[in-house]
Amino acid sequence: MKSIFVILIFLQIHSTFGASSRVMDSITLKDTSHNTNTNRLKKESLLVDTDSFYDPAFDYSTFSGRVTDRDATTSIVKVSSETKNVKFFRAGDLVEFKIQKMDGDGFCQGYVRSIEDNYFIMYARELGPCFPKEEYFRKGTALVMRSEKLAQRVREASVYRASLLNKKSDFMTQLNGINNGIWNFEERKVQVAAEYDRKIAEIEREKLKALENLLSRKNDEITLQRELAYRLDSIDKEIDFYRIDKNEPLVDRWHLDHDLGYPVYERPEELRPRRASGEKTVE
Repeated sequence: MKSIFVILIFLQIHSTFGASSRVMDSITLKDTSHNTNTNRLKKESLLVDTDSFYDPAFDYSTFSGRVTDRDATTSIVKVSSETKNVKFFRAGDLVEFKIQKMDGDGFCQGYVRSIEDNYFIMYARELGPCFPKEEYFRKGTALVMRSEKLAQRVREASVYRASLLNKKSDFMTQLNGINNGIWNFEERKVQVAAEYDRKIAEIEREKLKALENLLSRKNDEITLQRELAYRLDSIDKEIDFYRIDKNEPLVDRWHLDHDLGYPVYERPEELRPRRASGEKTVE
């Protein structure tokens, strides 16, 4: 029963702090006023998408936690939180906290040292502003925490997540195209084979046509060869017929007939010398 009663009180206090988050944002400390103003991001500059899960009207700087472990000096505190946004903390981030059951606006300051899943370890500089000195800082103490740095990191994470979603969409589009190509591989294979078969058939037709043209050209060349050979023979005959012959017999007819193997008489007698009487021929 006591645990149920404590949970109900915790939920009531948490809802009270959720309603008064705007009042808490207006409270600034001397050491953090400058950092709080410089670390704020304009909500108008954020690109809010339906898949980003970021609500500009929600106060991400305020959250609850519970002390799960501490050292002997209560300077090093391990805090668990139901909100998963604590994973955006980085070492050195400033965290303001106070005890849930305490009234007032006094917040203590702590600095994040390390991060674990749903946990973070912080260094509490001083517990005086938010915790009575006469009481014992126990494990399991419920804390109300706020961090403008965490709100800034949540906003930045939302913008980065939107860019990751766009990148994922691009990759999904590419993967969809690759999957379609793999699933339709057999169809594309048949299409490519059919395309090359068509090209091969076309090349075969061109080949047959080229061979037919070559054969026809050969037949024409054979006909032209015969015609040219006939005309060359005719020209040779005409050239031989119209050759101008200039014969000067150097030997007598008997020698010519004897060389050609014609039947001739015996070798004639030597020519007789001319007579002194002046006869032209000698008989």
